[in-house]
Amino acid sequence: MRRDTLVYSVAGIVFGLVVGYMAASFDVVPRPAAIVGVQAAVAPAPATPAAKKLNPDEVAALEALAGRQPKDASVRVELGNLYMDAERWEEAIRWYREALAVDPALVETTTDLGACLVSSGRPGEGLVEFERVLAADPGSRSALYNKGLALLQMGRSGEAAAAWEELLKRHPADPQLSGLRGRIDQLRATAGK
Repeated sequence: MRRDTLVYSVAGIVFGLVVGYMAASFDVVPRPAAIVGVQAAVAPAPATPAAKKLNPDEVAALEALAGRQPKDASVRVELGNLYMDAERWEEAIRWYREALAVDPALVETTTDLGACLVSSGRPGEGLVEFERVLAADPGSRSALYNKGLALLQMGRSGEAAAAWEELLKRHPADPQLSGLRGRIDQLRATAGK
């Protein structure tokens, strides 16, 4: 074996071990997209938990992986999830949109994109995303709930109540929705005044 071939072989092995170690250390394996919390929004929480802090090494590793794998939607979803958890809405929106450009059928990612749009103060854009999800899956719990939030943020409380009524109709036994009836009644009472 020639000397330069041996050097390149050893360098390749070392590089592979380092990349493998980084992937394992930084938990690069994508997790499923988070469903926007129905329970947290139904029952008023005593305090909003602080956004998760981003691990810059994890973000750098995932962004490098996304650069090497332009057709991998799961890496982009993972980056969107990290930024969403850190409440960095614009970055999350960017990565969710990239993931959906690769795979438009990612329904949960579309819902997460809509939730980030609503959280960033663009409820109309978020509503478009929730309607897209509901066209594919009319019973989507998270899309129906978030549709109500978007409508509420837009000042359309009657439509928000109707979206939540549909949610309760489709998921009557869901314990996470137990407080939603009271919110609907409040919206109806306020709208009647």
